[in-house]
Amino acid sequence: MTDTPQVLLQHHLKKLRLPTFQSEYGKLAQQCAAENKDHVIYLLRLCELELIERERRMIERRIKAAKFPATKSLDSFDFKVIPSLNKLLTMDLARGDFIDRRENIIALGPSGTGKTHIALGLGLAACQRGRKVRFTTAAALVHELIEAVDERRLQRLQKQLISQDLLIIDELGFVPLSKTGAELLFEVISQRYERGSIIITSNLPFDEWTEVFGAERLTGAILDRLTHHVNILEMNGESFRLKHSKTAKTIAS
Repeated sequence: MTDTPQVLLQHHLKKLRLPTFQSEYGKLAQQCAAENKDHVIYLLRLCELELIERERRMIERRIKAAKFPATKSLDSFDFKVIPSLNKLLTMDLARGDFIDRRENIIALGPSGTGKTHIALGLGLAACQRGRKVRFTTAAALVHELIEAVDERRLQRLQKQLISQDLLIIDELGFVPLSKTGAELLFEVISQRYERGSIIITSNLPFDEWTEVFGAERLTGAILDRLTHHVNILEMNGESFRLKHSKTAKTIAS
């Protein structure tokens, strides 16, 4: 019979979904007894452990739901290599206030200058601050939208995209879009206008975006919505990958 209270406690904690309480209450009780702490401090510490673990799990779920191709933080980005990038602005954006203000971010620069890394870092920071984030490439998003049209679930997909606090569209400009694809992407951007933030990375300056969307009027309408409330990150410099390749060849020789 002596084990009954412990068995019941384990059962109740499981029912209440308090896994950290369940795993830590015995060890923490011994610790608090050794430190001569009262029951209030004991319960406080247990609650703090539960909250910390719960927040960690929530962040993990948000990161998984974001569908990042890799987990990269801004701490691992070498700002010295891209002097054109405004580090102060970038780190300020990582606080996530731009999401509250429904502002957009556009990172422009040649291939290999770290635009995707910056987008991933800002997306990760947003997840850590409790935001719903979705990452995709422009080509993948357009493919998903066209597929949704064919399967008659476009509205459902659009609602999912609108519901995100932050939508990251990577690699705009690498692949020209079909007329249908460009129009569907415009619709997503239009639906999020002043309702949710977007981060876009592109290897093309704005005056060349017509090559991607095909029509000047459509391109103008997209730029009008994206740049109304925008933070532009200029990332001009030598490709990280090219520099790494040159360094490797120099070492080898």
